[in-house]
Amino acid sequence: MSEQHIDPAGNTQAFRAFAQGAEQEPTPKKSPLIPIIAVVAAIVVIGVAAFLVLR
Repeated sequence: MSEQHIDPAGNTQAFRAFAQGAEQEPTPKKSPLIPIIAVVAAIVVIGVAAFLVLR
């Protein structure tokens, strides 16, 4: 009454299929939106601070 568990390392062909399948997951592309927003916000804050100091 044991459960049958197929070990992918027990068979070369099964292991290769397992290893290739694990590497093919697409990685989500990171959008540069957050760093761009951070840079724009920093420029705005520096500009407002400079305006207030020089006023």
